[in-house]
Amino acid sequence: MAESLPEHDRILQEIESTDTACVGPTLRSVYDDQPNAHQRFMEKLDACIRNHDREIEKMCNFHHQGFVDAITELLKVRADAEKLKVQVTDTNRRLQDAGKEVIAQTEEIIRCRVQQRNITTVVEKLQLCLPVLEMYSKLKEQMKVKRAGYLKILKNNCRARANQL
Repeated sequence: MAESLPEHDRILQEIESTDTACVGPTLRSVYDDQPNAHQRFMEKLDACIRNHDREIEKMCNFHHQGFVDAITELLKVRADAEKLKVQVTDTNRRLQDAGKEVIAQTEEIIRCRVQQRNITTVVEKLQLCLPVLEMYSKLKEQMKVKRAGYLKILKNNCRARANQL
């Protein structure tokens, strides 16, 4: 039995360290051995499994607090992410509202600039007409003066005739 235990250790080590394609020939060697080799191998395998289970449990216990801390931190991050999402949504809404106001003001500026351009065009056209309007005004004044002069002459003529009669 002492001779088969190192052999079983070697077989278990070979099983753990090789890929699954090579496990078949290794397991066959267990059955090719002595009459109770299979039972002893199973006991050794159970002991190996218990050993691995203890190692896994130790590792889990060792990492458990880190896991709990990570979950706690993750929950905090989640809460912060929710707050951030609310802030981003609120900021987006405010930016959209401000953008609407900017668009309205921009449209008003465009309307005012078009109006200003139209006024400038009208002023330029009126300035082109000023000389004609000034000449018309002078002509009108001269006609008024001449008419007044004609009326004065007619009035004087009428008095003179009335005096003659």
